[in-house]
Amino acid sequence: MKYKHLFILLLIIVLNSCKQDTYSLSKIEGKQITITDTLATDKAIDDFVKPFRESINKDMDAVLSYAPETYSKSDGDLNTAIGNLMADAVMQESNPIFNKRTGKNIDAVILNHGGIRSIISKGNITTRTAFEIMPFENSIVVVALKGQQIDSMTHYLSQAKRAHPVSGIQLTLDKTYNITQALINNNPIEKDKTYYVATNDYLYNGGDRMRFFQVNDSLYTLDYKIRNAMIDYFKKTDTIKPVIDNRFIQTK
Repeated sequence: MKYKHLFILLLIIVLNSCKQDTYSLSKIEGKQITITDTLATDKAIDDFVKPFRESINKDMDAVLSYAPETYSKSDGDLNTAIGNLMADAVMQESNPIFNKRTGKNIDAVILNHGGIRSIISKGNITTRTAFEIMPFENSIVVVALKGQQIDSMTHYLSQAKRAHPVSGIQLTLDKTYNITQALINNNPIEKDKTYYVATNDYLYNGGDRMRFFQVNDSLYTLDYKIRNAMIDYFKKTDTIKPVIDNRFIQTK
């Protein structure tokens, strides 16, 4: 019996020595810390940053062109003046680059309505304007598509029912959004012909569900940003004159 009692005592000692303290979370508290202009500026840091800030602001506020009116992406149902300007700028500025490298010409441009992130206000157009309209780092790519893929693209446009910016394309829909006419460079689309369509890398990779780009003959990367094309376009244009036209319309 003594041994039995001794064994029980040793067992109790071992169990107590192996016991670990456990903790359970019972409450989490948080406090909002408001950042206001009452926080003091570190003068040394501000003095160091100041010349860089002033240089950047000078570049961003450089006047490039002039807008006689205010243009917004909500100004039209299927095409807008600002969207047309953006697509035409990409066509005008990127085609010489593409032609020099390949000997071919861009047939059409398609961008996305959601990529227009700001208005163009009446008055001076600056570098900052271009950054506000296109804050993303999207680059221009040119995709070689057969006529069948162009048909898929025009079908996408007809069903999207949005003012996606296009250039080189003329698309007419009826009241129920069926395509009644689709032209590239004022000519009917040929099934077996290869067309060269400029877009941006985001859309090429399926952005906005533009999956028709993935069936293609070739891809050409221009290393040229949409925003830079717009800046170059503004520099060459004293006064912009974008309009809503018949490139993408619906008959009543």
